[in-house]
Amino acid sequence: MLASHPGPASGITFKQPHPQKVLVIGDSLVYGFGDPEGGGWVERLRRLTLAPGREGAVFYNLGVRGDGVNQVRQRLDHEFRYRGELRNRLPDLLILSVGMNDSARVGNPLGRNRTDFDTFQHDINDLLDAARQLCPVLFVGMTPVNEQAMPFSEVLYYAHSEQWRYREATRLACSSHNIPYLDLLNLWLGRGEIWWLPRVSADGLHPNVAGYQSMLNDILAWDAFQTAVDLPVGLA
Repeated sequence: MLASHPGPASGITFKQPHPQKVLVIGDSLVYGFGDPEGGGWVERLRRLTLAPGREGAVFYNLGVRGDGVNQVRQRLDHEFRYRGELRNRLPDLLILSVGMNDSARVGNPLGRNRTDFDTFQHDINDLLDAARQLCPVLFVGMTPVNEQAMPFSEVLYYAHSEQWRYREATRLACSSHNIPYLDLLNLWLGRGEIWWLPRVSADGLHPNVAGYQSMLNDILAWDAFQTAVDLPVGLA
C-alpha cells in the first residue's frame, strides 16, 4: 500500500511513495514486557517487515514500563517530532495503548486509583485531542489481568472492575475523537478464562509469549489496522 499524509479530520487513507512511519506509544504492553521470545506484539510486527521482499511500514516501539496516560501525553510531541527519519518528514500514523497502569489501586484493593478517574477522563481526552492534531490515530486497548496474582510489585492491585471503568472512558473518548479502538479486554474475556488466563504471565499483569502472539493476531485481524497500516504482502 502507498499512502498520503491526510489532515487530522480526513480519516485514515494513505497513498505515499516513502515507507510509512508508524509510532506505537504507550506502556509495558507496547514495550513487550513478558515476551522474552518475540519481544512483544510491536517487535513481532516489526520483524515481519524486515524480510527482503516483504517490506512494509517502519515501526517505532515507544513503550515505557509503568507509564500512565499523563506520562504518555508529556512525551507525545517530542517522540513524534523526532521520528520522521527524512528531512521535512513526520510520522504517518500513531498507535496508542495506555490506561492499564492508571486503573491500578495503590496499597490495597480499596485504595486510591493511581490516576483519579475524573483526572483520567480529562487526560485521555487531552491525549487523544493532541494526537489527532498530529496525524491519524489508532488505539489498542488493554488485556485482562489475573486478579488472583495481585498485588503487582507488592503494592498495586489491578482488577477487572477497574479495568472496565477505565476501558469504557477510553472507548468513549476514542469514539468522540473518531479514533478506531480495539477492545482487547472485551474480546479476550469473551473467549473465556480457559482461553485467556494461560496467556497472562505469572505476575498477573503482562501477557506472556502466547499472549503477545495472540495480541498480534488480533491486531492484524482488525479492520482499522489493515486499512491504516502498510503491511507486507500476505499479512493483511
